Amino acid sequence: MHPPDSEKPGLSRRGFLKGTGLSVAAVGLVKSATAAQEAPAAEVPTLSAAQTHEISFELNGQTTQAKVRTGHTLLETLRDQLDLTGTKLVCDQGSCGACTVHLDGKPVNSCLVFATDVAGRQITTIEGLAKNGNLHPVQAGFLHEDASQCGFCTPGMIMSCKALLDRNPSPTRDECKEAISGNICRCGTYFNIFRAVDHAATLMKGGR
Repeated sequence: MHPPDSEKPGLSRRGFLKGTGLSVAAVGLVKSATAAQEAPAAEVPTLSAAQTHEISFELNGQTTQAKVRTGHTLLETLRDQLDLTGTKLVCDQGSCGACTVHLDGKPVNSCLVFATDVAGRQITTIEGLAKNGNLHPVQAGFLHEDASQCGFCTPGMIMSCKALLDRNPSPTRDECKEAISGNICRCGTYFNIFRAVDHAATLMKGGR
């Protein structure tokens, strides 16, 4: 009776096979590492923050040109380059709604929109609502109902309320709450804002 391979003196068949397997694995690892080192590095496209783009878009009914840098937001372009400071910079993270403008008729947070993405599109800001010296009904409603205190949320709040009335001339209170859910009023004048929307809806229908 032969003793188990592990008990034989010298090199056993099992030991030989194990050693061979480890050697092959080691050679494979060395080859893989060598190939990785010799492989050409993948080309990664880079964008320079200093790169500029010339864009054209419609702003408050007027064709407007602007030269913007890569990564610039619509909010930065409106305030810093076009001097339309009615659109407020508050959180700069898309959470407060103070920078709300209309992009192709829909309310958006301008701090989250790249300026390059508005080329060829329509932008309306708070400065574009009054016509011929007359306040828009939503602006008049806010004034009538004293719906602003510190004023930082007011431009964005008005833009959201206007978008609501544009698509729904007779909104319910719940619909109004939903429409301004992305706009934060730190002064807590929400009930006045709701009344301002009701007043604006009446004015837009020809009432007083």
